[in-house]
Amino acid sequence: MSGTVLITGAAGFIGSHCCRGLLDAGYEVVGLDNFDPFYDRRVKEAAIAELSKDDGFEFFEGDIRDQKLVSQLTETADVVLHLAARAGVRPSIEEPALYASINVEGTTNLLECVWKAGVSRFVFGSSSSVYGDSTPAPFREDAPALDPISPYAATKRAGELMCQTFSHLYGIKVAALRFFTVYGPRQRPDLAIHKFTRKLVAGEAIEQYGDGSAERDHTHVGDIVQGVTAAVELTASDSTRFEIINLGESRTIRLDRLIELIAGALGVEPKIERLPMQAGDVRRTCADISKARRVLGYDPQVRIEDGIAQFVTWYEETYGRQSRATA
Repeated sequence: MSGTVLITGAAGFIGSHCCRGLLDAGYEVVGLDNFDPFYDRRVKEAAIAELSKDDGFEFFEGDIRDQKLVSQLTETADVVLHLAARAGVRPSIEEPALYASINVEGTTNLLECVWKAGVSRFVFGSSSSVYGDSTPAPFREDAPALDPISPYAATKRAGELMCQTFSHLYGIKVAALRFFTVYGPRQRPDLAIHKFTRKLVAGEAIEQYGDGSAERDHTHVGDIVQGVTAAVELTASDSTRFEIINLGESRTIRLDRLIELIAGALGVEPKIERLPMQAGDVRRTCADISKARRVLGYDPQVRIEDGIAQFVTWYEETYGRQSRATA
């Protein structure tokens, strides 16, 4: 594998892992990130500092809505991996205009620059949230995905549609990847596994929304990197035009069971504060990954039990064990 990949959102959780994976696969990587204050900038700076040790990595700080900067960066790219986004279902309900600006306008600006620069390959990081709460599980890519229940989900579906439009008009070869609840080392601190671990270590109660029966298809970031790398290669194929592809584990776990696994890995007894389901949350996600297996050779390897143990080890190595408290 060779060529230059422009990766937006390069300092983020998924983005930084994908930078590493594509560097290891032989690509030159140009990273772009605006260090959005959604969570601690220092976490992202540490990821970029580690990547910058590789001669094949170059980084720029900036916004995907900055047309001048994005135009400059796309001029030297062979393929663009677009992972930059304002993340989070619940926060999007409070700031829908911000989410639309970054996730829809930003994606459109990037696609316009890609087209004008003559870049013919584009990989878009979408989300399982586009399926909403009415799609039968396991979710298939040919489901209509017409009922998003949060602004975040709506912006991701809009991003897919803009990708499809640019592919149709300008022949850009696009792989739109629907990620299913990604976790692993350096996971965003607002996401469930990281947040639950932090609270359990501190001896605090976990806020459990609903009765614990909600199910998620949690996907280890190592498996996501495998799928993303294959998707980058897929866009080099002459037969590719526009493809939507699920990247998940195709196995669900209940919320109450997830809490048990984290508590067990930490060796603590969890305290649970039960609260009503929140607006924007779906009850179940589950990926049909038969298409990913067929077109990408995607083969997820990390079981949730092993992934949780790995995450807890990373958390304690990063934040220390001295704060662990038993309930």
